[in-house]
Amino acid sequence: MPEIIAGLEIPGTAAGAEATRFIQETTRPPIFHHSRRAFLFSQMHAHRLGVELDPELLYMATMFHDVGLLTPFSDVEQRFEVDGADHARTFLLDRGFSAAAAETVWTAIALHTTLGIPERMAPEIGLTQLGIATDVVGVGLEALEQDQVDEILAVHPRGDFKNEFLRAHVDGLKNRPETTEGTMNSDILEHFIPGFERTSMVERVLNSPWES
Repeated sequence: MPEIIAGLEIPGTAAGAEATRFIQETTRPPIFHHSRRAFLFSQMHAHRLGVELDPELLYMATMFHDVGLLTPFSDVEQRFEVDGADHARTFLLDRGFSAAAAETVWTAIALHTTLGIPERMAPEIGLTQLGIATDVVGVGLEALEQDQVDEILAVHPRGDFKNEFLRAHVDGLKNRPETTEGTMNSDILEHFIPGFERTSMVERVLNSPWES
């Protein structure tokens, strides 16, 4: 029997079930619940907008989008979004997904914190970001059916999500702060880590080696 939450089906394929187990076992509960809520909100937005997409690829993207914050997935030499994207792509390719499908999921995860671009790309990419944004900062929440939202929260409660979300980002990025330059993640580090200062684009231009 497929798993149904608020009238929305969780992909019951072998890869989908394995991804569920994998993320549940390797991430903290707040990240697991956040990832599942993001998928369900993405599905609600897709239905509302009349968008057709591959629900299994959407599920992979939303489930893996934050794993780059966590050991053993994190890599001190690149952005956490790219860490998560790389691991998701490997997961898909190892299970027989096409290179095109794996690339779609890679792009959805790599760009999920980049504004203004994902919505112009494949629906799995744009809806991944929208579902995540709904759960994190409430983007598009007012357009969703409240009864469905309540059912989702009953299965995947928010708890102390705001603080847990910020804490996960600080913990996952404090040892590689340079990778947050030019991203919204630098906002988090500047707020929570004493002495961390973002380098603005103005400073980068004015302090470049060029004379003018």
